[in-house]
Amino acid sequence: MNILRNIILFGWMAIACTAFAQDRNADKVERPNTKKINFGIKAGFNSSMFMVSELKIKDVTIDEVQNNYKIGYFGAIFMRFNIKKHFIQPEASYNVSKGEITFDKLGSQHPAIEPDYASVQSVLHSIDFPILYGYNVVKKGPYGIWGKQNEITFTNFDQKGIHEKLYPLNVSVVIGVGVNISRIFFDFRYEQGIGNISKSIVYDNINSDGSTGVSPIIFRRRDSALSFSFGFIL
Repeated sequence: MNILRNIILFGWMAIACTAFAQDRNADKVERPNTKKINFGIKAGFNSSMFMVSELKIKDVTIDEVQNNYKIGYFGAIFMRFNIKKHFIQPEASYNVSKGEITFDKLGSQHPAIEPDYASVQSVLHSIDFPILYGYNVVKKGPYGIWGKQNEITFTNFDQKGIHEKLYPLNVSVVIGVGVNISRIFFDFRYEQGIGNISKSIVYDNINSDGSTGVSPIIFRRRDSALSFSFGFIL
């Protein structure tokens, strides 16, 4: 991860230096939006939150969940088709989204008892294929979860060896705005997942008769993220 962050940082420095050189010669350089097709790269940060629609442990329904934002990062390449003042821009991006939820395992059914807090920490790796049109951003196609790269930690649960299986493909809707300054651009986006990303929860504590000894965990959630990026158009 440190190597990846260093590469991204070096890339940003290279972009900044290139932009400065081109700005001094702006009158000699063809503006990017005069071409029919452009290619580009970008990188940035995201802040994710997982919206839990259902969480049930030991037949206790958890009604209140505290979402804690964590900062992730991403990098992308894209192709831009310019149509007068508008453009269509397909992208391929690699994302690392981080989030955490905390909650009282006793739920609202036991208000007189001291809370017993548990948490779920997620580090999800995915490949996104958004398609943008002008200032209206619609994300189409797969939201691929890389199961071997994901890190999901369940803390202070009675079940042992908990593993969450995620759906391999999901669809999200994205809206955002962007600003171009010569070949440099900045954009800000909000992404909202449409469907549940959690397929099932399994755990290891199995009794000799094959039973688990504890009630199953029901966990349904959607992803939601804010992101900011800047990049360079070739």
